[in-house]
Amino acid sequence: MTRAKNPPADETIVERIEDVDVATEMQGSFLEYAYSVIYSRALPDARDGLKPVQRRILYQMTEMGLRPDRGHVKSARVVGEVMGKLHPHGDTAIYDALVRMAQAFTLRVPLIDGHGNFGSLDDGPAAPRYTEARLASPALAMTEGLDEDVVDFVPNYDNQLTQPDVLPAAYPNLLVNGASGIAVGMATNMAPHNLIEVVGAARHLIAHPNATLDELMEFVPGPDLPTGGTIVGLAGIKDAYATGRGSFKTRAKVTVESITARKTGLVVTELPYLVGPEKVIEKIKDGVNAKKISGISDVTDLTDRTNGLRLVIGIKTGFSPDAVLEQLYRLTPLEDSFNINNVALVDGGPQTLGLRELLQVYVGHRIEVVTRRSQYRLARRRERLHLVEGLLIAILDIDEVIQVIRTSDEAEQARTRLMDVFDLSQVQAEYILELRLRRLTRFSRIELEAERDKLRTEIEELELLLASRHRIEALVSDELAEVAERFGTPRRTLLTDARPSIAGAATKRAAAVLEVADVPCRVFLSATGRIARVDLPDGPDGPPSISPPPRRSRHDAIRSTLDTTSRAEIGAVTSLGRLIRFTPVDLPMLPPTSVQLGAGVRIGDYLALPNRDEKVLAIVSLEADRSIALGTKQGIVKRVSTGAYPNKPEFEVIGLKAGDEVVGAVQGDETDELVFVASDTQLLRFAAASVRPQGCPAGGMAGINLGSGAHVIHFTSIPADAAADAVVVTIAASNETLLGTDPGSAKVSPFSEFPAKGRATGGVRSQRLLKGEDALHLAWVGRSPALAVGSDGSARQLPDGGARRDASGQPLEGVVAAIGVRIA
Repeated sequence: MTRAKNPPADETIVERIEDVDVATEMQGSFLEYAYSVIYSRALPDARDGLKPVQRRILYQMTEMGLRPDRGHVKSARVVGEVMGKLHPHGDTAIYDALVRMAQAFTLRVPLIDGHGNFGSLDDGPAAPRYTEARLASPALAMTEGLDEDVVDFVPNYDNQLTQPDVLPAAYPNLLVNGASGIAVGMATNMAPHNLIEVVGAARHLIAHPNATLDELMEFVPGPDLPTGGTIVGLAGIKDAYATGRGSFKTRAKVTVESITARKTGLVVTELPYLVGPEKVIEKIKDGVNAKKISGISDVTDLTDRTNGLRLVIGIKTGFSPDAVLEQLYRLTPLEDSFNINNVALVDGGPQTLGLRELLQVYVGHRIEVVTRRSQYRLARRRERLHLVEGLLIAILDIDEVIQVIRTSDEAEQARTRLMDVFDLSQVQAEYILELRLRRLTRFSRIELEAERDKLRTEIEELELLLASRHRIEALVSDELAEVAERFGTPRRTLLTDARPSIAGAATKRAAAVLEVADVPCRVFLSATGRIARVDLPDGPDGPPSISPPPRRSRHDAIRSTLDTTSRAEIGAVTSLGRLIRFTPVDLPMLPPTSVQLGAGVRIGDYLALPNRDEKVLAIVSLEADRSIALGTKQGIVKRVSTGAYPNKPEFEVIGLKAGDEVVGAVQGDETDELVFVASDTQLLRFAAASVRPQGCPAGGMAGINLGSGAHVIHFTSIPADAAADAVVVTIAASNETLLGTDPGSAKVSPFSEFPAKGRATGGVRSQRLLKGEDALHLAWVGRSPALAVGSDGSARQLPDGGARRDASGQPLEGVVAAIGVRIA
């Protein structure tokens, strides 16, 4: 009803009453509200992976000049600018979004560099008046190119300013950082991923538009959570990548360590995604008080900024740490589930997207951004070239130009006469009229001619780029690779196919039984440093043989193999002379019918080696009677008996001299032959029985007599029954070339060609060097056939076997990074 306010006395009141159906009005209002929540608040755009509030924060901070090389400003100032200009909602919602983009435990690649208390997994952030913020470097990649008309700008809430409808997004932010939000009638929950892996999949999709999901999953095997942890069970991940919906379970990274000489504890160094240590401690205490969890004596939080997360859970005497850990997985947040629901906005509407569809939407967006950027740059360069050509005309006939201007009565007449006399456009004539006298020097003409030539070259390149979609796709791919190189980090989350714990009550008797059976398995360590396991169920005739993959995949060259059980404790021998204990239960499990080690995990990441230069050389059994033979770079040999191992999580197995390192480790017995290969082409084989076993602290004894400037590049042992089938592979190159650029020459010879010598002698020559070659860069001795791989794990072709012992090598087509035995 509408009624006139304060009507004159001589006028009657005008009333207008409209009948509205309540159901229709409620339906229309609810749909408008739902659309507003879905489109303007809760769901991210599939192109840049940002919700409107996040996009507005990044854009406004860019406009404020809060770059990584500038100082921090108060977060309250950022919130106020965003709220007043772009996002007319509560300041709490804006600040919460800003805080989330600054938390390294929430986003895989944080977009904001926060200064102050931005909260933790167990506590919220300080008020915005106490914290400061600026853009992080990856945020510049998200907003780069906004001034080059790469995206559409739309009005803000009051039509006084404009804001980008979407950001250029130089990397797939939605997959990398994930998203979560609750809309009306729908929700989204997307897991973070590794930037390097996602970029690899996007580049593969650009090069192969018809790529299948399995091919893309070779690059993106699963989520990579900011807090690390372990993902158990990969079936749900593949479902999510295929349909957009799925689930997986994450486990904390827990190791069994000796807290004191008589006490063992569980040490937690990584937690599931968005689970805080205080929540874990509270659940453990509740379980112990309710007598649902047994075997725990105490829980200590030793987390600090230097060492990171460290929860120490003490185990009572007489309880199995593995059984207690299984209870904790079932009854506490040490194992948590993550439900994937990939809902995002595509063309303004919500859609559920799989991995391939998410990458397709992003790649299409990025191609459009690069195309529009190139069109903008082409137009600007054409405009500038037009002005430069007009200036060159004016400078060549500057006296006549001045005469025309001086004899003109007004500027309009001067512009018209310049256009007629010199055949200039209106823009060129106007530009000449505004020309400063200092631009009339001879040097200015040279600069203009150089600028003209440069502009013509750039215009030609841009025209070629815009004329070919293939060139644009290649440029997009190259830019993605550059971003991955700048901001990419190694994977933090381990992926395993181990069975997750079964939730539910457990009796005291069940608590002493492990949920995961201790089954026979075979552990593989590839020559490129990837490790995985294959379960081998016992049959009537023992473990079945493993079938190799139908086609060779990457990383299939094997450095070390060990038959053990999934719960057994085994050791990893490193180049620094350390032995690290671990169990293979959490290793990626591969099917016996298709062993492809490219799906394995990097052994350095799995063991969390603190030193990047430290490499794992072999995996060994701690229960066998065979000793471990070690060879060092300086020619030292040592045999260590298994009975000499101390009861520690990790310990030294050889006392290395300064500058020395272990180059080979292998498990065998006294009937084997030990083999050294030196950089000066000398190969020495001698009986293992000539090396007496020593304790772990000992430094070994002389193994090979090295020549001046030479060092050992390979050490191994050959069993007596394998000597007839063994081969020697040597690769020579020049020391003057950059490492990894010269393939060199290779030779494959029978091991029987090399005579046995005594320990601590010089051996015999294994390859004749060609002109320009001065040393062996790589060597390998083992069972035939050998498999060579490049730095990316792909196979390399070796020459045919049968060459003489001291023959020269044959040129290689590609650089060989490692050699191993084939999977059999």
